[in-house]
Amino acid sequence: MVPMPDAAHDTPHTVPALPSPWRARVPRYADVDALVALRRLDELQGTGESHAARPGIESEVVGLASWTRRQLVAVADDDVPRAWITVHDRAAGRATVWGYFDRDVPEVDAIAEAFYRWAEDAAVAMARLRGVTATRLDESPFAGDTRQLGWLARAGYAERRTWLHMVRPVTPDEARLTARPGVTVRPVERHENGLPVATDLQTVHEMLETSFQDHFNSYRESFTEFVQRLREDPGHSWDHWWLAYVEDDDGRPVPAGTVVCSSLAAPAGGAPGTYVEYIGVTRAARGRGVAKSLLATVIADAARSGRDRVALEVDADSPTRADELYRSLGWETEHVTESWFKDLDLDG
Repeated sequence: MVPMPDAAHDTPHTVPALPSPWRARVPRYADVDALVALRRLDELQGTGESHAARPGIESEVVGLASWTRRQLVAVADDDVPRAWITVHDRAAGRATVWGYFDRDVPEVDAIAEAFYRWAEDAAVAMARLRGVTATRLDESPFAGDTRQLGWLARAGYAERRTWLHMVRPVTPDEARLTARPGVTVRPVERHENGLPVATDLQTVHEMLETSFQDHFNSYRESFTEFVQRLREDPGHSWDHWWLAYVEDDDGRPVPAGTVVCSSLAAPAGGAPGTYVEYIGVTRAARGRGVAKSLLATVIADAARSGRDRVALEVDADSPTRADELYRSLGWETEHVTESWFKDLDLDG
């Protein structure tokens, strides 16, 4: 490892030494198009198609999302990135890692090995700044990508979970879909300037924290971290947030669940879509049609807005069998990813 100045930020960074003719550096604005191409290549290798859009990658490299990430690219004499690794300071004790590598580079195995070592060091530094004594590295490779899985295994990661990425077409007549009887769904309330009312955002966060506390890999995420992370996505829009209510024993409406969505970019010649970032129902309200009411609201909103699909991700191994609910409502699996973890004891 050699110290090297980062011209983009004028601060010292430690970067790994790479095999000649490669060197590592921090990505910059001029790299965005090359990183879009690299991300698309990665998706094509994993799924046979790509949905990578420039706005999201620009946000990660030089936009709002870059502020919570440490990242490197590998370049040769032409200074064009052919490998990219990013470490996201997701929450206390959690670091999300993403590695993208051009498989045609002869030295790609050595570059991947060096980048994953650097990612671990970056995650440890993040954890120490937060004052925690343990942290988890989490990457989500495409299922069946044996090259990527091999790099992760050699770096000490282990497979822990499988995730189904599902999509459902939307038709114009579905604009008439409504919530189930006994369930009321409304958008997060907004002020005259378009910004959401704080109490509603706080209720959304509370609903998600309580809904997911018994789910796999659940951890506490502060309200500030939650809102900042979702706002980093260029597809974020406050009118994609909803709250659901049911009546308690005294006939008073109480919060029962929430759904937070973002907008999917339109492919060439196609229409935009909606992506379900989170959907949660409180334990007390389960079995009352809240989830179906929230999903009906999302589908109806997509239909009214001219979007042609709703996509989401679901834990294939969850004992709740949520994937069966989605299939019953028209969702089908588009591709599969896996969760690979490496747990670090900083005092060990």
